[in-house]
Amino acid sequence: MIKTIPPKKLKGKVANTLAAKGTDFVSQVVDELPVTYEGIMGDFHAGLTRASGAREPWYKRGTEMRNERQISVLSVEELTEIAQSMGLEELKPEWIGANLVLEGIPNMSYLPPRSLIFFDGGVTLRVDGYNAPCRLAGGSIASHVGVVKDGEDATATDMALSFKDAGYMKRGLVVWVEREGTIKPGEGFTVRIWEQWLYE
Repeated sequence: MIKTIPPKKLKGKVANTLAAKGTDFVSQVVDELPVTYEGIMGDFHAGLTRASGAREPWYKRGTEMRNERQISVLSVEELTEIAQSMGLEELKPEWIGANLVLEGIPNMSYLPPRSLIFFDGGVTLRVDGYNAPCRLAGGSIASHVGVVKDGEDATATDMALSFKDAGYMKRGLVVWVEREGTIKPGEGFTVRIWEQWLYE
């Protein structure tokens, strides 16, 4: 008999909205986040499709595929925990390419795939899954803090590896747009977690 966990609902609030309108993943704070079925218009990760990369070794790199990584979602609480683990005063979400920063959801990075986030303004986002910390994001942190860790000089590689360890299961989620609209800071939302089970 496979043990199942019943569905549940959680509530939280949008702390911040951001977009990566430049030539890389680093984002900046915006007043609101208009989203379409392609993601955030003009964002670095927008699009109905994307090119496959290291996360999809079953495809030749650069193969066109469905874009399930349209929006990066981080947690206020987990960002604080990562910063503390890295010996930093703060870790700004834009340094690691956040689009949405949410608060009020315990262990947000553990939300299972298929969970739905219903925003009070009408937008619905569907969770694809956990967004593992990478060295690129760690390198971005290093460039913003001057590669100093715990008051001592560190290399960019040190900082990148430190982020990879400190960010384990705290790096947030990648999601895609199920229902279009606009998300605003301060807006409430409800997470719907489906019935869960472990397939062995």
